[in-house]
Amino acid sequence: MKLIPVILSGGAGTRLWPVSRKAHPKPFMRLADGVTLAGSTIKRALAVAGTGSTLTVTGRDYYFLTRDLYREVAPRAEHHFLLEPVGRNTAPAIAAAAHWVAERFGPETLLLVLPADHLVRDQSAFEQAVSRAASLAEDDWLVCLGINPTHAETGYGYIRAGSDLAHGGHEIDAFVEKPDAETACRYYESGQYLWNGGMFCFKARTVLQALEAHASDIARAVATTWAASDRDREPVELNAAALDAVRADSIDYAVMEKAERRAVVPVSCGWSDIGSWQAISELYEGDALGNRVQGEAVLIDSRNTFVQGDNRLVAAVGVDNLVIVDTGDAVLVASRDRAQEVKAVVEELSRSDHESATYHRTVHRPWGNYTVLEDAVDCKVKRLVVRPGGVLSLQRHQHRNEHWSVVAGEATVRIDDTEQVLGPGRTARIQAGQLHRLENHGQTEVHIIEVQTGSYFGEDDIERLEDIYGRA
Repeated sequence: MKLIPVILSGGAGTRLWPVSRKAHPKPFMRLADGVTLAGSTIKRALAVAGTGSTLTVTGRDYYFLTRDLYREVAPRAEHHFLLEPVGRNTAPAIAAAAHWVAERFGPETLLLVLPADHLVRDQSAFEQAVSRAASLAEDDWLVCLGINPTHAETGYGYIRAGSDLAHGGHEIDAFVEKPDAETACRYYESGQYLWNGGMFCFKARTVLQALEAHASDIARAVATTWAASDRDREPVELNAAALDAVRADSIDYAVMEKAERRAVVPVSCGWSDIGSWQAISELYEGDALGNRVQGEAVLIDSRNTFVQGDNRLVAAVGVDNLVIVDTGDAVLVASRDRAQEVKAVVEELSRSDHESATYHRTVHRPWGNYTVLEDAVDCKVKRLVVRPGGVLSLQRHQHRNEHWSVVAGEATVRIDDTEQVLGPGRTARIQAGQLHRLENHGQTEVHIIEVQTGSYFGEDDIERLEDIYGRA
């Protein structure tokens, strides 16, 4: 059978601020083992891919970061991308993916839909469940992987399993919203309910027919979007104007809660959606007092506290039941019992247009990254790292001057009509209004210290005239 993993990668991960931010969301977080959630997902997907190909549905803002991450963890695999100019939830995303799969591999090809930001610890159990789900999907069932619950949980939706089917599956009696604590205990004790982990398996034809039957407006609008998109490009970017007219909805509401041939395959695979700092903390070994630490920390007379520090020593005295996360430019202190409410911080930061809702001090770009070393009223200092082959856009600024000092590698610098190659110790000065571009034609990274002076240093003071990454 042909099976194409379809990885859905988007969302801001607001409950994991300050590590997860809009420009660098949860799939790109590195966990205790140093692996990102997106990296572990692509490896898990490739282990079950029936063709050696995967499709990731994501936004243009995350495309280059995802592509580079995939090349790092699975350099020989065949990675394809479907880019959404605007998010429309999982039903339109899956519909577009089904069109992509049907067009390239045939309508009978199976899709295995996986969120990019979930964790699975038991790969063998996952693969066995996928095999069972695929066998049911071959018989035109719409299949969910249902997680056997390990405790009463109020943060997940549930699936009530019904009559037995072949391949260890069950018909789905009902989808149930997130319950209160008392109801969650009843679900857990009954043994009849499974967590909805957001993982699905079905034929491209079957899910498109189900969308037409139960959410015809979405099915037809996505079909229109697909027809209007340039499908010969790689990656395929969905037509923005057409997609804007598509109603946003989840695959659960649009199809799974209404369809007739819907099934669930139970699995115990060490699954977690890593949806809060409480879930993150449980990935680490605790000491005798229940403290867990990532990074460098000193805890005095403290209990049941999780500390994560990236670059600085964190010290805590006489505290209990806290989450403390330090990213260098922001610090979170929260009760472990209220860790789910961190998204309210992001909402407040977004209302005030605070940069830390979106960016870290290190910001990833298609050509590499930059780290803000100082951000003062009269200057801004960055360290730029340009990967081999990286090219910054041909651009100019109206409100700032820039001074570049090369500290490693060889940079090709264009200022207006003059081009020169600068090695370590060489400098270039760009006045406001001058056209300029930086390129790395070498085999090693170029590192540059950039000092900005002027009246305004915002990223919106970039006027791009040419850009190989499509940002002009």
